[in-house]
Amino acid sequence: MLKIQEIREIIKLIDQSSIEKFTFESEGTKIKLEKGNSNAHVQTEQKNAEPVKQETPATQEVKQDEPKQEKVETTNNENISNSSAAAVDPSLHKITSPMVGTFYQSSSPDTPSYVKKGDSVSPEKIVCIVEAMKLFNEIEAEVSGEIVEILVEDGQLVEYGQPLFLVKQN
Repeated sequence: MLKIQEIREIIKLIDQSSIEKFTFESEGTKIKLEKGNSNAHVQTEQKNAEPVKQETPATQEVKQDEPKQEKVETTNNENISNSSAAAVDPSLHKITSPMVGTFYQSSSPDTPSYVKKGDSVSPEKIVCIVEAMKLFNEIEAEVSGEIVEILVEDGQLVEYGQPLFLVKQN
């Protein structure tokens, strides 16, 4: 399925060209664009789904709700409050993300988490995976101790340097 940014790019390109009608079909998604003097009609269809029709001025980009991003922002706000609580206790070690990516607590959805709150860890113990550009990077604890807090949710986007876990060192 096409991402909203890709659809916006297609609309821009069609708007800047002399093309009046455009149809694109890929992986079960079909996009039809018709350009007129005042409005462009955008219709997106998915197999086994009802067509969605939008009208927008030819010079404007399609605006659609992106609930995924809102959810991410909400969870990030929760993490900020968790990490500020961690700042109160400087004796806790923060295991941070070494890269931007997606946080996973286990190697697959049907396997248990690498660690849970209260688990003991050693420096080489794998605590999570951060996926970046289709590469799954195993993150090690780096210290011996007990997991006090898990600061991110499974499947959440994480930033470079963002705290993932709090560990009470032995």
